[in-house]
Amino acid sequence: MAFRSVEDLDVRGKRVLVREDLNVPMNGTQIADYTRVDAALHTLRWLHEHDARTIVVSHLGRPDGKPDPKYSLRPVAQALSDRLGIRVGFSPDCVGPDAERAVSEMKDGDVLLLENVRFHPEEERNDPGFAAQLAKLGDIYVNDAFGSAHRAHASTEAVAHLLPNAAGFLMADELNALHRLIEHPVKPFVCVIGGAKIKDKIDFFRKLMENVDAFCIGGGMANTFLAAEGVNVGASLRDDDLTPAHDILALAKQRHVDLHLPIDAVVAPAFDADDKAHVVPIAKVESGDMILDIGPETAHAYAKTIEQAKTIVFNGPMGVYEKPAYRQGTAVVGEAIARATKSGAASVVGGGDAAAAAHILGFADEMTHVSTGGGATLEYLEGHTLPGVAALEK
Repeated sequence: MAFRSVEDLDVRGKRVLVREDLNVPMNGTQIADYTRVDAALHTLRWLHEHDARTIVVSHLGRPDGKPDPKYSLRPVAQALSDRLGIRVGFSPDCVGPDAERAVSEMKDGDVLLLENVRFHPEEERNDPGFAAQLAKLGDIYVNDAFGSAHRAHASTEAVAHLLPNAAGFLMADELNALHRLIEHPVKPFVCVIGGAKIKDKIDFFRKLMENVDAFCIGGGMANTFLAAEGVNVGASLRDDDLTPAHDILALAKQRHVDLHLPIDAVVAPAFDADDKAHVVPIAKVESGDMILDIGPETAHAYAKTIEQAKTIVFNGPMGVYEKPAYRQGTAVVGEAIARATKSGAASVVGGGDAAAAAHILGFADEMTHVSTGGGATLEYLEGHTLPGVAALEK
């Protein structure tokens, strides 16, 4: 990949403007999940240890371009302080007199977090004037926010053209891991894919079809494929339009790619009727049934395919993993991916719900790489240019 790493730059005594993705889930003023905070620590700790004056930029939530205490990054400053073991300052604005004053008072090795850039509508407009205000705060720009790299915003794209720039450690790790999947996958290559709708992942299927040997499909999209093959899926979630499913099935046949679908399922008469959940063969799904997980025979068959793979992408849960009654399918395939990884396979968890499921079910730490990006990961694997990455290319 043709980009500079933060390690390539002389940062000692320099003001380094670092874009991180600290868009953490909140319960009031409490952080509910520290995954994104922890992901930022490698770059921030390295800059601190190399005596940079580190100015951290991020967004949080969707405050609609105006200040909203509910979306303040102030609690994140304390979380960074606790995890870095140093005082992390906080500026009540990301541009203007308050930010400039806070930056001017910094000493070598200091870390400062700026308030939410989305408190200004110019951020999401990729406004060049706003980008210039941000650039005024730094001597160097480092983008470590892979999860936001698919957005052409002022703090992710425009500012990169105004300062010497580089990728942070997280950004570089993400790009290198995902690039290998597209350009140099070791065969056999298996994609375990779930999610609600096929239409959201058509480009993903088409791109991976160039290299993948087999797809193991679960979630709502499996129901759509089954319906396209004439199987009754009852009251299950599925796309109304079956054309994309027919197109992907035809492309898989043309490319000689195995497209595995469930042979049994865990069903219930309603989403909240967990006490009535039971396993049925896929041909026995009744009109009132909702398919909420792949069944044990399907999970076992998928596990056998996964264990033979040398490259694995996990891009979506097999069922409603948030509920104990419907997480066994995802757990079984996750354990199979972990075994394959231990035997030498390269495994990548593709962000979003896949990463959440991997953490909840306890197999995230056994994967080669867990992507922090949701939409960014999907768009990159689909072959799209990410504005935040393109701005860093040499």
